[in-house]
Amino acid sequence: MEAALAIDHAALLKRALARGGDFSEVFIEHRLGTSITSEARRIERYVTIDDFGVGIRVVQGDKSAYAYSNTLTDIGELADTVAAAVRAQAWDNPIALERRGHRPVALASVDPSRVEASAKIDLIRAAEKLAWGYDPSVVQVKVTYGDTKRRILVANSHGFLSEDMMESVLFVVLGVVAKDGIMETGYEPIGGARGFELLSEIPPETVAERALKRAVQTLNARRAPGGLMPVVLASDAGGTMVHEAIGHGLEADLAGEGLSVYSGKIGTQVASPAITVLDDGTLEGRRGSIGYDDEGNPGSRTVLVENGILKTYMTDMITAAKYGLPLTGNGRRESFRHRPIPRMSNTIIAPGAMDPEDIIRKVDKGIYVKKMGGGQVNTVTGDFVFEISEGFLIENGSVAEPIRGATLIGNGPKVLSSITQVGNDLGWGIGTCGKDGQGVPVADAQPTLLIPEITVGGKIDA
Repeated sequence: MEAALAIDHAALLKRALARGGDFSEVFIEHRLGTSITSEARRIERYVTIDDFGVGIRVVQGDKSAYAYSNTLTDIGELADTVAAAVRAQAWDNPIALERRGHRPVALASVDPSRVEASAKIDLIRAAEKLAWGYDPSVVQVKVTYGDTKRRILVANSHGFLSEDMMESVLFVVLGVVAKDGIMETGYEPIGGARGFELLSEIPPETVAERALKRAVQTLNARRAPGGLMPVVLASDAGGTMVHEAIGHGLEADLAGEGLSVYSGKIGTQVASPAITVLDDGTLEGRRGSIGYDDEGNPGSRTVLVENGILKTYMTDMITAAKYGLPLTGNGRRESFRHRPIPRMSNTIIAPGAMDPEDIIRKVDKGIYVKKMGGGQVNTVTGDFVFEISEGFLIENGSVAEPIRGATLIGNGPKVLSSITQVGNDLGWGIGTCGKDGQGVPVADAQPTLLIPEITVGGKIDA
């Protein structure tokens, strides 16, 4: 990376604009890390990561040319390659780069790269031991550990040079249990823009216990009832609802191209007045946090929906210019091999004023969702289907027995417009968000929410 700092970035940016374009960009990335996976009580995968590369982009209107390499030796040729893709008036203006200051968002005190491999494997073994011994029904356990240190440099012909350093840790336990022909899965991840100390604060055994408790509880649960009914989403459910049901639809490329149910609706009511939605890349220690995005623009706190009114979309530089929107610092890419696109960072439904217990007491008969699973969303219509990985019946205003085999089936705008009861708590979930063949780390959060009526897929009584 030090060699990359010595490059004449301004000259390279101008070379890329030799045949024209609105702006050019140099993106340099160095990623170090470790990825370990254990399954069936043995280490199946141990990978050390040392990935370096550079990408050069020329943007003209809403089109871009992009080339990348994993070496600096042919960086001039990369600039010529993207320049050759542009047919316009050559750039004659001088380029002076202003270096932007560091904006740390990671809360890391123990550098994972300084921790012995044996210590990382010991954590995996500890989680495995607890998981396999948790219950006789356990048939499979998979434990994954990962740490990454990612350093990027972005120089842009608009006149800035930004650097960012991100450290992150991820630890995941997946357990499978089976009995009487029924099989259930429990999944628990922890992670964020943190160092190795996170696994002292939340021990591997705790992660394993959460995953297996969920799996065994669901295995022994009754079949979920089906039909229209009220559902309380716990804050512990994480932010699957906000991420899938509204988050992707508020990314400016999808919204601008008419591929979102929220297209063309800025300034209109798209949710209940009780709902405010934010995307905030500035939060310290969260998995989706960014000092600068992958276009070199500062991560920001963006109010997307305020009291139910759609305010703006998440933008990168191309979509902000194309649609006349504020630049929100949401241009993200998986690596130097990809061009940036609008992506979420930490997406949140803001807390309200109600005590979560009071929300549950409002339901005579319904479903309490403690943890959401995977799902699918049609961004054009807003229709979704989400699995419930941990759920309970609500009877007479109290959480009752656990259920299994339930899904939530609904429409994002309709559901968000129906929510009037919003808790004063906030629970977080983490993940890797996929879009256009790229994956980036994200986090999402929500308070306890009452959906007055939604279709629950389950067992329909005759």
